[in-house]
Amino acid sequence: MGSSTDDTVAAEEAVAADWRTLEPMELTPILSASLDAFYETGFHGTSVREIARRVGVTVPALYYHHENKEGLLIALLELSTSDVLWRSHAADTDGGADPVQRLSNVIEAIVLRMTMRARLAALEGEARYLSPENRQRYRAVRKGIEQIVRQIVEEGTESGAFDVEDSAETTRALLGMCQSIPRWYHSEGTLSPPEVAKKYVKIALKMVGASHRT
Repeated sequence: MGSSTDDTVAAEEAVAADWRTLEPMELTPILSASLDAFYETGFHGTSVREIARRVGVTVPALYYHHENKEGLLIALLELSTSDVLWRSHAADTDGGADPVQRLSNVIEAIVLRMTMRARLAALEGEARYLSPENRQRYRAVRKGIEQIVRQIVEEGTESGAFDVEDSAETTRALLGMCQSIPRWYHSEGTLSPPEVAKKYVKIALKMVGASHRT
């Protein structure tokens, strides 16, 4: 019978491995139809009636589950951002004390999610339609991802592993690079998600002055 320490190590290893695995995300029929509609015609161009039609329910039945159209959007955005946040945390932990490996892991985790769940990731561009309160909730989770990357950049710079003059701007550049992926990536293209991730990790390490470690 294994010790509690063995169990803890096994659990940590399982979490570390899981951040690279993206199974199909299970959405309710309403959220699945909303995602399709928002992706195809945008939040502003989609009506609640159209979403209800796609699901095969009445508008009042849809409102029973979600308060309004914005409620559908924020539900999808929270699923999206919470997913990438925990993956980033797990990827960072999996990198141990090495800032180069930590940054490599986190960029890989973000890019895998951006490519393998591109439709959901692309929806984040619709966050501009959120009310101030919901926009703040959304930004709070996004800030968590930014803090992970910035901490790695700062610690890597302090240790001499990176050569960065402005950690805040470098962090924004790194994340902006990754966030643009859903605009061009298509699953039927020539690059697989792991291949895209590998390329972006190399670019990220060059951006922080760690190219000599690749």
